[in-house]
Amino acid sequence: MMRESSYPLAGLRQRIARIAASGGFESRPAEGWLKSGHASFDDALGGGLAVGRCHEFFAADALDATSAAAFAALLALRTPGRAPLVWLRTSDAGKRSGHIYAPGIAELGGDPDRLLLVETPDAKMLLACANDAIRCAGSAAVIVESWGRFPLFDLTAGRRLALGARDAGTTLLMLRLNAAPAPSVAETRWSVAAAASHALEANAPGAPAFDLELLRWRGGAAGMRWRLDWNHDEQSFSPNAGDTALSGTLLSLPARRAMASHGAEAA
Repeated sequence: MMRESSYPLAGLRQRIARIAASGGFESRPAEGWLKSGHASFDDALGGGLAVGRCHEFFAADALDATSAAAFAALLALRTPGRAPLVWLRTSDAGKRSGHIYAPGIAELGGDPDRLLLVETPDAKMLLACANDAIRCAGSAAVIVESWGRFPLFDLTAGRRLALGARDAGTTLLMLRLNAAPAPSVAETRWSVAAAASHALEANAPGAPAFDLELLRWRGGAAGMRWRLDWNHDEQSFSPNAGDTALSGTLLSLPARRAMASHGAEAA
């Protein structure tokens, strides 16, 4: 069962210490790639999302927040082995975007037993927990989820987190929900939105689908876009079943999202 901590900082430190000392999990390499499984997506990024770096995922509004969270979690859970995924969020983010549903993760092919969920009362505690969590080299990745404005996460705080992630070889995924992109030290910055899925036989629900736009990339040009499906059987991302758009093709945003992007709270 997915594990939760009701004593955020102290509990997280104890769990991290046990993980690091147990040797039960394979340490993540300081270099390498967090791969999506979609060959053209990974190749366009030089192999995937760089391990040991900070990556930001933005959702313009509540309608896309679930998609951004699902994409980041499924990507992190693709790492081989049983290394835990540490997911940190504020209680406000939990109220606004909903509880994480372990059976739903299992239904998508992920292992909810690998999730270590910590909910903090405020943004200050969230950053403190994040600074501890990224120094656990035995984790698959660390997700830090916030909602709306996050003024404490300035360039100084971001640089501290990025350096800690790099030194430990821990991949840091920042979920910035209902927020507008702003300058940061992230290796990549993404806009994530829900895409239309395509029904299966007998009108069965289709695979979860995601619209991704690369807003910033320290290693190359931004502006590329993809529409990806999640393949439950392969436990990887694949090209959208009903879309022929290739990376580099710009797709117009629906009017709702375009307006929501302008009206989102500044990061």
